[in-house]
Amino acid sequence: MTTDSLKPRPILIALALALAAELLFLANLTIPAKPVFDEVYYTEAARTIARLYGPYNVEHPLFAKTIMAGGILLFGDNPLGWRFFSTVAGSAVVMGVFAIGWQIFGRVRPALYAAIFVLLNFTVFIQARIAMLDGFMAAFVLMAVSAMIAAARAPAEQTRRWLVLAAVLLGLAVGSKWTAIPYVAFAGLAMIALRLRGRERRYFAGISLAPGLAILGGVSIVTYFLTFAPAFFYQYEPLTLATLIPFQFRILTQQLAPLPIHPYQSVWWSWPLDLRPMWYLYEPVDGIQRGILLLGNPAVMWGGLIAVAACVYGGLRERATPMLAAALLWGGSYGMWVVVPKKIGFFYYYYLPSIFLGLALAAALERYAEPRFKYASEAALLITLALFAWFFPIISAAPLDNDQAFLRWTWFASWR
Repeated sequence: MTTDSLKPRPILIALALALAAELLFLANLTIPAKPVFDEVYYTEAARTIARLYGPYNVEHPLFAKTIMAGGILLFGDNPLGWRFFSTVAGSAVVMGVFAIGWQIFGRVRPALYAAIFVLLNFTVFIQARIAMLDGFMAAFVLMAVSAMIAAARAPAEQTRRWLVLAAVLLGLAVGSKWTAIPYVAFAGLAMIALRLRGRERRYFAGISLAPGLAILGGVSIVTYFLTFAPAFFYQYEPLTLATLIPFQFRILTQQLAPLPIHPYQSVWWSWPLDLRPMWYLYEPVDGIQRGILLLGNPAVMWGGLIAVAACVYGGLRERATPMLAAALLWGGSYGMWVVVPKKIGFFYYYYLPSIFLGLALAAALERYAEPRFKYASEAALLITLALFAWFFPIISAAPLDNDQAFLRWTWFASWR
């Protein structure tokens, strides 16, 4: 039985992938038992929301922190409570990549390989096991992309509901972290481009362009503002309808505030090359040396760049639309950082682009590598899996031999 013979049941495969990812992410989730990196800020913010005490960590909107607060209320103010819903977001990322792959490639096999590449790309595993905002934002963006594709291809009577769903998900993404704002614009641009291009096929059937854009923008904005609902019930400095808009300017002021120089800061052009990863943790914890190095899997990061170039070639020269779509998803998510007014950058800003590399890899391997070597995709997957296994101790906070153990995995001086 081939993977393509399973095409009638993609939902079951997506659920199986999500379950496998969730089990992987949950293993030893409560280690380390102390807050890691920016968990120091976000767990306190979640704690504040859980108690409806008052504003905290106002440089970011509420929704991701509200989800973390739900974890604290369910499991207690402990590592499981802080991180549990991050694992769910990580599983949603893997499932979302499979869904997008199945939609643009039209077959299960490349979608499945794309999802597995993403599962093993290091960044998803690490972000799924830490209470930070990016994992939630990425999950909502990926689900929104899938919903937008569904809206573009749906029968006329279903287009609006898919478009509304995409807009809601985009609103939740922005409500998690403002770095999702460009994706609302990307969705609108995609809608315009597809309608202008749709000579052979009518995209977004049953709805005119202007009302469609109005739904996309209006519903996402309303959803975004609804994510501030908990703040209306704060004991101190509660939001009101009169202060809701001014509060957005308060967030903006915080976002534009200059940041001090950080030892792990990096520039946008270095992220795709995996040049400057960052240590989320490297110290004795729970009685033994442990480390978490936010690094991309070299097979996915470097191989993915070649794959993106191949997808651009295939999309423009051979008119392979799925390949062009994969390249554009990466290009848009990465290119926005060239123009975003951030004075200091960090490797975790590359989180979403690193995810879209999986789609480009799966597409390029199948189109260009497999005709020359039948098992090219399987070989690439084995290399990716081997690297995941090799680096696992330094991305999972596993016990290390001593404080110099990091030298085993830091291939370059810039990784230290």
